[in-house]
Amino acid sequence: MREDKNENRWDKLLQIHTMGRDDSRSDLYRYPYEPTPYCVLERMANTGMIRKGNTLLDYGCGKGRDFFLSAQTRCQSIGVEYDDRIYAKAMENKKAAASGARTEFVLESAENFPVPVEVDRVYFFNPFSLEILRKAMARLLESYYENPREIQLFFYYPSDAYISYLMTVPELEFLDEIDCMDLFPGGDSRERVVIFTIQE
Repeated sequence: MREDKNENRWDKLLQIHTMGRDDSRSDLYRYPYEPTPYCVLERMANTGMIRKGNTLLDYGCGKGRDFFLSAQTRCQSIGVEYDDRIYAKAMENKKAAASGARTEFVLESAENFPVPVEVDRVYFFNPFSLEILRKAMARLLESYYENPREIQLFFYYPSDAYISYLMTVPELEFLDEIDCMDLFPGGDSRERVVIFTIQE
């Protein structure tokens, strides 16, 4: 109950509507829309790893909780969403959001989205299958080789399959982990944000 209050409070403060799960268009490759809990985003914002001057790319941005990180860290953010109905909700939120000017949304599938060369922070909350993750990583690495820079990748609630794959990508190096187990009951060891980096 307390968590719901926190979710409502942040939505109200940011003047957006992002709550609720939507699995009406999910399948084997693209997973249901479920927003990252604000308490996890707060913990990410407090690390100091995302700052003004960074550009954050959020794969499977849904209705646009990117506004929170934009507001808290002053970063620019780009949300990529393949579902046109959910994208329309994100665009509605952008009109009203307190930090709308620093946030943009793109209606595109992750595997086809050309990663802008200014992106240096990337966020994933299990938006899609391993097959799509591989293709998204290929796009990300294309952008990196076009403009070599340090890129940090944040994976919230990662599956074993994601971690196993990420450990095999030569360009990636494990950087850190943000433990979020204490934020939720049940002691789920997946309640963490695993951070990888691509170095110049």
